[in-house]
Amino acid sequence: MVSNTRLYGAAIAFASGTYSVWSATGGSEMVTSGWLMLGLGVVVIVHGAVLLTPSADRLGQASGPLMIGYSVVMLANQALLATDMLDDGNGMGMGMDTGMGGSAMTAGMGWDAGMVTLAALMLASGLIMTKNSATMADSGRM
Repeated sequence: MVSNTRLYGAAIAFASGTYSVWSATGGSEMVTSGWLMLGLGVVVIVHGAVLLTPSADRLGQASGPLMIGYSVVMLANQALLATDMLDDGNGMGMGMDTGMGGSAMTAGMGWDAGMVTLAALMLASGLIMTKNSATMADSGRM
C-alpha cells in the first residue's frame, strides 16, 4: 500500500517535474539553464513515478532529502535568473530573456513565479517526507 506521504510527494514531483520540462522546452532556444531544468524535470518525474511503486522502499530515507535537493537546485536556478547571473552563451545574462520559457508576465523579471512556487512546495514535501521517514524509523515501522 502506498502511504499518503508518498502519494503527495509523487503528485508534487509530477507537477514540478512536468512544469520544469515544459518551461525548459518552451523557449525559442535551449540555454544552460533550460538544459539543467529539462534534465532535473525528467529526474523529478521519474522519482515521482518510483514513489508509486514498491521500488520506493529502495530509496528508503533518501527520498525526502532528494526532494529537498531538487527544490534547492530549482530555487538556485531561479535566483540566478533573477540576478542576471546566468549566461545565455553570448556573454550576456539572460535575466530579461525568455530562455526558461516563462510567460510574458514573468519574462521581464528573469524568473518564473510558477517555478518558484512549485519548488517551494517540493521543498516542503521533502521536509515532510524526511520528518515522516525519521518518525517511522524511530518507531520501527520501515
